[in-house]
Amino acid sequence: MSNRNYNIYFHTHTVSGIVISVVLFIIFFAGSFSFFRDEIINWERNESTSISREIDLNYDAALKKIDKEYVLHGRNLTFSKHSNERRVSVYLEGTKDTLAPAKLKEGAYFTIDTKNYKTSTYEESYSLGEFLYRLHFLAQIPYPVGYYLSGFIALFFLFAIVTGVLLHWKKIVSNFYVFRPKEKLKTLWTDAHTALGMIGLPFQFVYAVTGAFFMIKLLIVAPAVMVLYKGDQDKLYKELEYKDPEYKFNNKKLVSPYSIDQLVSKAKNNWKDFEINRVMIQNYGDTNMHVIVEGELLSTKKFTGIGKVVYRISDSKEVAKKNPETENNYLDAVKNVLYRIHFGDYGGYALKIISFVLGIITCFVIISGVMIWLVARNKKNMPEKKRRFNEGVVRIYLAICLSMYPITALAFIAAKLFHPLTQSNLYSIYFIGWLLLTIFFIIKKNDAFTNKWCLISGSILGLLIPITNGIITGNWFWNSFIQNQIQIFFIDVFWIVLASITLYVAFSLKSKESN
Repeated sequence: MSNRNYNIYFHTHTVSGIVISVVLFIIFFAGSFSFFRDEIINWERNESTSISREIDLNYDAALKKIDKEYVLHGRNLTFSKHSNERRVSVYLEGTKDTLAPAKLKEGAYFTIDTKNYKTSTYEESYSLGEFLYRLHFLAQIPYPVGYYLSGFIALFFLFAIVTGVLLHWKKIVSNFYVFRPKEKLKTLWTDAHTALGMIGLPFQFVYAVTGAFFMIKLLIVAPAVMVLYKGDQDKLYKELEYKDPEYKFNNKKLVSPYSIDQLVSKAKNNWKDFEINRVMIQNYGDTNMHVIVEGELLSTKKFTGIGKVVYRISDSKEVAKKNPETENNYLDAVKNVLYRIHFGDYGGYALKIISFVLGIITCFVIISGVMIWLVARNKKNMPEKKRRFNEGVVRIYLAICLSMYPITALAFIAAKLFHPLTQSNLYSIYFIGWLLLTIFFIIKKNDAFTNKWCLISGSILGLLIPITNGIITGNWFWNSFIQNQIQIFFIDVFWIVLASITLYVAFSLKSKESN
């Protein structure tokens, strides 16, 4: 590689990495916990459910309950399941009956408990698991700014990965085995950055690509919409199968009896190991009422097996069908594969734990990259003003990033102590607490202190999480294990293990400093 190319790759890698470092750390740290979103939600509510993508719901009973609250005639409504919890998402469109009151023409979104049919608004059903999941793509920033920002951060991260590989290409194998902890500080950070960066390279590449795709795909396809579809976005969505077929509203009341449960059961029995995860009802209570039943084959049977059956209610006739075993096309594979490799929902707890570890490794790679940048510029021939500025920038970076650990642990305790914790209160506890910790560590002006005490405080709070859960609910982790409440048990044990490791690391750093 010529010196010119090396310098281009080096500066591109450095600049792109430094510019996105703080936000990228937040994305990966929150994203690492998001692998356990379902477990966190169930732990917080002290509920346990089967680990399945299938909706376990008596639809007929649920529809009777919803009809009393919202009046369903003429509406389209969708039941969908996005996580392994007792509650199922319900989206209502406004009624198509033009003579209906204005209130019935409004849409609604809420969740319904599959056991007692209690409905909850989005704010009422908001949880810490949902918060951390949404934080990992900056959804707390008003739409679409947060979405696009996280998407472009992922895109810049892809640049950093590619240029990093090009920089180390010739020595990519030999440098992987090199770690010199007794050498000067820059060498230590460089070795750690290179070795851990290589370990997590496939993981980081996948998440950079899929993250950019999910968050800025609308911008990516915008030229196609304008040129190929002449601005008709709906036509594009139909061809990409993001929109359901639409059936005309006859505005005539359906009088013959019907059962949604029977149709869903009939659809499920079409294929072995088929799990229903979405049911859409169009023109509810109308003579042209249709039910669209969607699902997937178990990932152990087929990685991409998306199926669909459409029924006309008036005569229970099957009007359309998509076989998940034989009719999945390239488009289905692309959409489903990208989703599954991003969420890691196909390999059980083993894959989730590995993904969490790789996510935390990526956080360390980000921090070590920032430290390399600082040490490389901390030279005697550099003006004092510039050196202090660089140190101040890194101090702010470290304070923001490292304080995420204790504040996340504190949020778990608060979510259990004040359950149900409202969305606004959760925001206040997390963001105000995070801000106060950040300001404290910035004022302290000691990076080693920040590192050590973020680990120690996070570890202590982490060890208090299962204790808090046991005291509040009486459901100690050994009890949840005996009762086969695996999701609740997992979170308690997860924090015991994680806090023990970080506490050991914190005191190891302390002992090294004292020697």
